Parts: sequence; C-alpha cells; structure tokens
Amino acid sequence: MRRMTGLAFTIAAMLALGGCASEGTPLTLAPQVDLDRYAGRWYIIANIPYFAENGKVGSYFDVSFPNGDVHDVYVGRAKSFDAEPSTVTMGGYVVPGSGNARWRESPFWPIYLSYLVLYVDPDYRTALVGYPGRDYGWVLAREPNLDDKTYQGLLDRFAAQGYDITQFKRVPQTPAQIGQPGFQ
Repeated sequence: MRRMTGLAFTIAAMLALGGCASEGTPLTLAPQVDLDRYAGRWYIIANIPYFAENGKVGSYFDVSFPNGDVHDVYVGRAKSFDAEPSTVTMGGYVVPGSGNARWRESPFWPIYLSYLVLYVDPDYRTALVGYPGRDYGWVLAREPNLDDKTYQGLLDRFAAQGYDITQFKRVPQTPAQIGQPGFQ
C-alpha cells in the first residue's frame, strides 16, 4: 500500500487548520461515545469533498484505541476499485471531559486536527463526524451501503447543526456507483 507523501500531509493539515475557527454556534457533540463500541471499520458513505479524499472510492476508516490512545487508519482508492489503496495513519487522544466525542488526531507532530463525533446511533451502525467551522463532515456506516432514507436522515442531522448539506457527496463503495448522480 502506498502512503501519502509528507508534502501532501502538510498541505492537507494546513488546509484543515483553516477550518479551526468556528462559524456561528458551536457544534453539538454526541453526549457519550462508547469507545469499545465505536472501534472498528467505518465506511465513508459521504463527505464534503476536499482534495485529499476527492475522487476516492471504497474508502473507510479503521479506528482503534490502543492503551487509550486514538489510532485511525484511512484507506481509499483513487477513482477505481482496481487502483492500489492508499493509506493515511493518524494518532492522537480523546479530549478529557468530552464524553469521548472530541478527539485530537495528528498525521505528525505538531499538527493536531479535530475529530468531532456529532452523532452515533444507539446500535453503533451509523455516525456523523464533523469539524469546527463546518468545512468538513463525514457520514459513516458499518456497512458499505446505506439506504436512501437513513442517509437523508443523517444529512438532516447535519443540517440541524448548521451544515450546508448540498456540499456532501456520496463516496462510491461499489463499482456501479462510480459516476452516478450525487456521487463523487
């Protein structure tokens, strides 16, 4: 597997830092996140595309919490399911007093990015992750496909948090979804 270059990491981190200033009211975090239940694979059903993930297909996060730390591995393929997967690994920590819903992750020191769990359903099958400033957002699910009704309900939750949901694009999780309306 190919790793993202240091220069690409630096550019991604600098762009992400541009979203650190909150706009409007602060985002409301999930009241309590059970890290044992949250750990595992989360498929990226949709996101607000930005250059590091734009055009990726079959993408997902594998999240674990070794020794209480955050270990987050992103995997995606460029434009085709035949492409070699690329990975980005981030480490970090859960912010104390946040109900385990606010994390600080880093591709390398001294850059730390915010990971805000805004919602996780009671069965830990779907989740929403946001970012201060609402420039980035992710719809996550345990399975690679999500029915339209559930997807729209999750977008409605983002809208209630002040997100412009027209910015979200679905991420192809099967070859048949590539090029379909609403998909990247």
